[in-house]
Amino acid sequence: MFAPLKERNYRLWAAADLVSVAGTWMQVLGLNWLVLSATGSAGEMGLTVMLQALPVLLLGSWGGALADRLPARTMLVACQALRALLAVALIVQGGTTVVYAIALASGVISAFEGPVLGRFGSALVPPSALGSALALGSVLSSAGRIGGMALGGVLIGITGPTTLFVINAVSYGAVILALCLMRTGDMRDLPQASAAEGGVRAGFRYILGQPVVLLVLAISFVLGSLGRNYQVTMAAMVAGPLHGGSGSYGLLSTVFAVGAVTGGLVLAGTGRSTLRVLLATGFMISVLQFVSGLAPDVLGFAALLLPIAAGAVVFDTVAATRIQLDTREDMRGRVLATAGIVSSLSGMVGAPALGWLSDAAGPRTALLVAGAVTTVAVVAGGVVLARIKGRTLSLRPLHLRDLVLARPSAEQPA
Repeated sequence: MFAPLKERNYRLWAAADLVSVAGTWMQVLGLNWLVLSATGSAGEMGLTVMLQALPVLLLGSWGGALADRLPARTMLVACQALRALLAVALIVQGGTTVVYAIALASGVISAFEGPVLGRFGSALVPPSALGSALALGSVLSSAGRIGGMALGGVLIGITGPTTLFVINAVSYGAVILALCLMRTGDMRDLPQASAAEGGVRAGFRYILGQPVVLLVLAISFVLGSLGRNYQVTMAAMVAGPLHGGSGSYGLLSTVFAVGAVTGGLVLAGTGRSTLRVLLATGFMISVLQFVSGLAPDVLGFAALLLPIAAGAVVFDTVAATRIQLDTREDMRGRVLATAGIVSSLSGMVGAPALGWLSDAAGPRTALLVAGAVTTVAVVAGGVVLARIKGRTLSLRPLHLRDLVLARPSAEQPA
């Protein structure tokens, strides 16, 4: 299960990432509170989120092209230093205009940093351990988010948001220190793209010539837009047909977090990141999402939410693994940038769509419709994949023991 942790560089990165993720979520909490306190408007909070996502959509492709050309560790040190400066700027900020500018600047950094992170992570472990490394990273991200939000929730009531910004600024120092302590001789050498090959346009041409990658991105977009925005449907179900309160919402949030950690641990223990696992998991969570629209009460909804969260982490991690393993290493930054753009678009499209559907037809109908659409999308994707690979689509169910007992192979066959 913990094979990636045998690598010293990965251990340093994992520890630093846990600290950094916790600090990031503390800052998110403090930033939301700061904007809400200053404006009294939830819409202004939404504007802050949009300003952070917009640069990824506009600049992500160029960020991916640079990631394929420049040294990853050097770029990461620079990005972390800039993020630390932004956190310091929040400490001394003078109003919401400054906050919006910082949010926009953070999004610009993310556009260039995201592809570099994925490319750098694949240099820390051998290809056979990449699936387990990504799954462990997902577990650490979930743990950091839970810890950061919990500690931030306590501190913000005692000290206000400024302390959260200070802690986040310090957390970036931990990442920079870890990067400086890594042994470059233990890292895998990833080929770098030449400046003459065309950059962004070459990346798009390459991706358009990879039907399996395009299919994975398409399924990820559908499931990401209609099957991942549970912050919308979960709140709507609690406030509506489930007749719950803030305590019920807190319970469901905790269940979702536990499921996410569980899914990451299961996948980290097997490293089994095949296309068959991707499709089977996508089908499972889509069907469960449909059934969750029929849940009679909060506990019934929570019982369905647990495997949905676990499956979502497995699906997302397997998708990220296949995107990296099934593409050329000198194109990896541009492919990862495209995946980041798809992820941002799915959130921007799905959340408003599910919110509108919940308001217009009720949250139960929203879950039923979304679950039906995502189920059809996964089945259609399976049919297309079978044709691409010249195989017959197998409807034999994927049992849990297939994940638990499977041994990861170096090639990770589909």
